[in-house]
Amino acid sequence: MKPDTKSDGRAIGIFDSGLGGLTIFKAVRALMPRENIIYFGDSAHVPYGSKSKETVAGYSVAIAKFLESKKVKLILIACNTASALALQTVKKHVKAPVLGVIAPGAKRAAAVSKNKKIAVLGTESTVKSRAYPKHLAKIDKTIAASQYACPLFVPVIEEGLLEGPITALVIKKYLEPVKKSGADTVILGCTHYPVIKRSIARLFGPRVNLVDSAEEIAKEAHALLAARCMLKTKGKAGTEIYASDSPRRFAALAGRIIGGRFKVKEKRLGQ
Repeated sequence: MKPDTKSDGRAIGIFDSGLGGLTIFKAVRALMPRENIIYFGDSAHVPYGSKSKETVAGYSVAIAKFLESKKVKLILIACNTASALALQTVKKHVKAPVLGVIAPGAKRAAAVSKNKKIAVLGTESTVKSRAYPKHLAKIDKTIAASQYACPLFVPVIEEGLLEGPITALVIKKYLEPVKKSGADTVILGCTHYPVIKRSIARLFGPRVNLVDSAEEIAKEAHALLAARCMLKTKGKAGTEIYASDSPRRFAALAGRIIGGRFKVKEKRLGQ
C-alpha cells in the first residue's frame, strides 16, 4: 500500500495577544517549512494576563472564528493565558482542531527536571488559573511546582525593550526569588518571555533548564497533521500576518523577533 502523498495547502492559524506568539510562528516554520501560516496578534487588547476569564475567552473565540473563516486546518493558541482560560471554550466554537501551549510545556518540563522542583513564570491570569501545576501533577504528583507572576514582562517586550538596563532591572526584580527556590527547571509560561530568553538565561546560569513551549507545540502540531494526512508537502510557504491595532508598529517589532520584513494587515475584532 502506497503512503498517502496528498498535500493539504490550507494554512495553520496561530494567535496571541500580541508579539509573543511569533516564537511559535518561528518554531512551526522551522519544523514545517512548507506550511502556510496565518498569524493574528491582538495588539489592541494586549496584555491578556491582567484580564478576566470571560474577556479573554471572548477575544479568543472572535479570533478563532476569524481564522476559521480563512479556512485554516489547525488553530494554535500561542498564548499561555488564553490556553489556560479559553482553550475549551474555543474548541466549542470552531470546527478546526485546536491546540494550546500549556500541556506541551508541562510535559517537557517534567521530562527534563531532575530534582522535581519546577518554577513557572507567567502572567497574573495564568498563575491564578494554576494551569501548569495542575498539568504537572497529572504527569507526576511528586513534582513541587512554584509560580511567579511577572506582569511587566509583556509590556516591556511589546515596547521593543528586548535588551538594556530597564529590561535587566525588571528581570532581576522578578527572578531573584525564583533563583532562591531551588528549582532546576523554569517554565517560560508566556509566549512573550522567550523573546528575552537570553537575558533570563544569563540570570539563572547554565544549571537551570529553561522551557518554552514553542518547539513542543510545533511538534504536537506536526504529529497531529501527519496523523490526519494534512501536512503540506508541496509548494512554497505562504505567510499572512494580522494585527488588531497599529499594524506598522507591529510589523517593525515582528521583524526584530522573527527576522525579515512582513506586511501586516489590520483586522479589528468585530469588523
